[in-house]
Amino acid sequence: MMLSRIKALMRSQTGFTLIEIIAAVAISGLIGLGASMASGQVLNQTARNNDYTTASRNAANALYWISHDVLMAQNIDGADGFPQTEDLCLQWVGWDNTEYAANYTLDNGVLRRIYSENGQVTTAVIASNINPDEAMTYCISDNGTLTVTITSSVGEGDRVVDVTKVREITSRPNL
Repeated sequence: MMLSRIKALMRSQTGFTLIEIIAAVAISGLIGLGASMASGQVLNQTARNNDYTTASRNAANALYWISHDVLMAQNIDGADGFPQTEDLCLQWVGWDNTEYAANYTLDNGVLRRIYSENGQVTTAVIASNINPDEAMTYCISDNGTLTVTITSSVGEGDRVVDVTKVREITSRPNL
């Protein structure tokens, strides 16, 4: 008697069919695949954004310091060969006859500013990851106007991000 009741209960129970279970697993798999691809894209794009920001800041910082000194300079040397064959040398005399010099040198992608005030020298790294290729980083001097093009390259392999900034600076005339 008990066995017949159990059989009766089992007949009225409904469950998932094999097709429903396969469909649920397939849908869950597609959702999981989409989520993992989206996560990978977010991580990849974040790295690119960080590289772009770093390259942009390096190029902007280099142009800031070079512009700052060119605006004061009375004498500009080495512009045509900078940074491949010559250092950029800027010199001026202040209102109180203090002699100033700012030399910019690029070595292994690191741009250094060697600043001298009445013979007292300080050296500072102002930018890194500067691309030394003559088509990417160069100066052009024309009648007291210096056009500086700086390219910073950050990243590795096929994921290198190049940021190029150009500034045209007119130095003060010789006094």
